[in-house]
Amino acid sequence: MKEKNLKIIRTIIFILVLGLIVGLVAYLFPIMKNLSTLEGQQVFREKVAESGLYGFLTLFGLQIVQIFFVILPGEPIEILAGMCYGAIGGTIFILFSVFVTTAILFWLVRKYGKRLIYQSFSKEKIDKIENSKIFQNPKKIEYILALCFAITGAPKDILVYIGALLPIKPWRFVCIATFFRFPSIISSTIVGQYFSEGNLKASIIIYGVTFALTLLVLLIIRLFDKERITEKALKELR
Repeated sequence: MKEKNLKIIRTIIFILVLGLIVGLVAYLFPIMKNLSTLEGQQVFREKVAESGLYGFLTLFGLQIVQIFFVILPGEPIEILAGMCYGAIGGTIFILFSVFVTTAILFWLVRKYGKRLIYQSFSKEKIDKIENSKIFQNPKKIEYILALCFAITGAPKDILVYIGALLPIKPWRFVCIATFFRFPSIISSTIVGQYFSEGNLKASIIIYGVTFALTLLVLLIIRLFDKERITEKALKELR
């Protein structure tokens, strides 16, 4: 019965948020195609300012969909936040929404158990991670999680779901899952801000720099992580 209720709740939330997405797209699409002009950029900012609470709730709804339903990559939402609120404001918004949704999901998994996770990921994959010596090591789990959340491109969604199954205190997990995303979030919101200003060239350069830095970080980890702990953790997540 609980599993049936979970499906009903997920369906209702999905329909509501989908309506918000459609509304936002219909509201902003006519002006997004003119972002390359100064007039288009000004109109875009005015539309965002006028949207007020509706725009905030729509973006927050998108964040819920991204984390709870794992059907959207997180980066487009981060870019959209940067377009709407600028690099700093967009980063603060994403960090806030990730903190809230991660805390809620952690509590739901603790309350309903692995059945909630099976709605989005296969039982075999979850059981494999839960029984992994790497992810069940209380001395190294925080180090592993911090690196996984900090690395751009790492599969963070499944980490958010399995957090309640790991040997880590709730608020320590929520804080790690939120604030160690900062490098990825700030780069995406900067791209969004430049895009809203019609500066496509700068957006491409930032993507290139982010990709290069990610490779550098992975190389440094590989050099100093003699036990290949992070590499093994990423392999088990994929």
